Amino acid sequence: MRYEGDIYRPPSEAYSLLVQATIGCTHNKCTFCKMFKDKKFRVRKLEEVIEDLEWARKTYRRVERIFLCDADALALSNSRLMPILSHIRENFPECERTTIYGRATDVLHKTDEEMRELYETGLTMVYLGAESGNDKVLKDICKGETREELIEGVKRIEACGMQASVTFISGLAGKDGWEAHAIDTGTMISEMEPSYVGLLTLLVDPSVPMAKEIEEGRLRLLSPEEVMAETLLMLEHTNVSKKCVFRSNHASNYVSLRGDLPRDKEKMMNTLRKAMENHDMFKDERFRAL
Repeated sequence: MRYEGDIYRPPSEAYSLLVQATIGCTHNKCTFCKMFKDKKFRVRKLEEVIEDLEWARKTYRRVERIFLCDADALALSNSRLMPILSHIRENFPECERTTIYGRATDVLHKTDEEMRELYETGLTMVYLGAESGNDKVLKDICKGETREELIEGVKRIEACGMQASVTFISGLAGKDGWEAHAIDTGTMISEMEPSYVGLLTLLVDPSVPMAKEIEEGRLRLLSPEEVMAETLLMLEHTNVSKKCVFRSNHASNYVSLRGDLPRDKEKMMNTLRKAMENHDMFKDERFRAL
């Protein structure tokens, strides 16, 4: 298997076959992210992708999951994605799911028919970083997408039969904007109703633009107690009508939360309340990681 640069994948794809359909990120401007800063976006040649898949078929007896990298391979046109998905379907009959990173704007650039075509050819889930439900925060971090676009993108993913796994970042608005960030993120989840939500906690690499904001005092980071209060407020404003798997158990999080919304909402909120009273529940800063 040939890889170019560092490879990133969602935690739930730890045991998946990772195949680069694209290199880098089409946007690559988010102020908190360093993942693809050393790459210039380009589309891999189809024959290279097929060669990698054929190598994997000869090498591995069973491949139950495949994840298409890099940052937003969903930016590919259907004419480029469909041959890859068709090859997977024909040559990996045991594969239970094929997933991909995407941006809401990637989805909005496709028709409903194109999204359905991808689903029917085997694409089962799109991982999407929303980061925040607040338009000011999205603008401040140079996300390049609006609240409305993010909601509509996720709705269209779910409507075509796929599942959406959406990531948010607690602490992203700092001390000055945490309440709006929390409330608007909660209401965004309520509106988009994704199948999965992942909540990370802000951890800034010294090389990213946001680090300078922190150094200059323009962004004041939340304490662990304030992160708990923000997450609690977010859950208070999250009201979904269908099952949403909620995870806040990333290496960056101070307290691990696992549950299904709306069923486990109160249980998770109680965990946060206990943590606000018992700081021994917080993960030590030494063990937090991106």
